[in-house]
Order: sequence, then C-alpha cells, then structure tokens
Amino acid sequence: MNITVYLGANEGNDPRLRKSVEELGAWIGSSGNALVYGGSKSGLMGAIADSVLQAGGEVTGIEPQFFIENELQHDGLTRLIVTKDMAERKAKMIELGDAFIAFPGGTGTLEEIAEVMSKVSLKHLDAPCILYNLNGYYDDLKALLTKMIDKGLSSKERQEGIYFAEDLDEIKQILNRV
Repeated sequence: MNITVYLGANEGNDPRLRKSVEELGAWIGSSGNALVYGGSKSGLMGAIADSVLQAGGEVTGIEPQFFIENELQHDGLTRLIVTKDMAERKAKMIELGDAFIAFPGGTGTLEEIAEVMSKVSLKHLDAPCILYNLNGYYDDLKALLTKMIDKGLSSKERQEGIYFAEDLDEIKQILNRV
C-alpha cells in the first residue's frame, strides 16, 4: 500500500512529534508498505523519510521545481518526482496514495488533507483519510466536523472514510479494516 503522509518541514517544539513520526515511518518501512510524501529533507518530513528507508521501505518524494532550486529535496529517496508547482504536487500525491495520513503540521498540511477529506466525502476518492490526532492535535478539527453535522451542513455518511487516530496502533487498526 502507498501511504501518503502530509506533515511539516519544521521540527516543531514538542520532542514527541519526532519520536512519533519516526515510529510511523519505521512501521511503514517494515510492514511492506511504501511512503509517499512531499520530498523534503527538512524537519519532520526528513525524519519520516529517513525512518522508512532505515526500516527497508521505499519512499517516493514529490517536490515542486522551486524546492529543488532551493536544494530542499531529500537526496536518498527511492524515487523523486519533480512537479512544476504545488498544485501538480498535490494531485500527484493523491494519485499515488492508497491511504492518507495527516501528521500534526502547519497550514500546508491542513490545506492538503482538507482536499483529501473533500474528495473522500464526495466519494471521488475511495481511500481512508486519517488525521493523526497525536496529543489531541486535531481535536478542534474533529469538533468542527461534528458541528458541521449538527448544523445540517454535512452528514455522517459524507464523513465516512475520515478517521481520527490517537496513536500508531489505531492507524494500523484503521488500515487493516479497509
């Protein structure tokens, strides 16, 4: 399975983030799955790629040309796909993914997973969309999705396929069910 993971090129200020992203990457690499991600060598992005590779897994990075020009790409990947811009990058990451995970990240992570959530809710994408709710990071988004249902602007059926996982074990359980 190709698991597309969205996450930041920053490290963040909580040491548990790096530990958890390395555990996720080690599991992806050792489980026979492959990682699809944004291709950067920096921060949490670099950490997940390194951990997948160290566990013997394959990693496909997808980077827009302007990142390559700024030398942000990870040079040790199994495969690097260069796109003309961010829109093409997002489309390629969705095209290659069989499952999608949003690790805690910034506005880019939120924007990317929101597109996946929309495609899943419209049934244009038949793949699990998992928000890794590490230490309650996505609690407010979870509450917002519930509010959308409560206000009649969405429904449980529309949100099928969108999951919140508190830890790696829950992620594994979700992926084993689908």
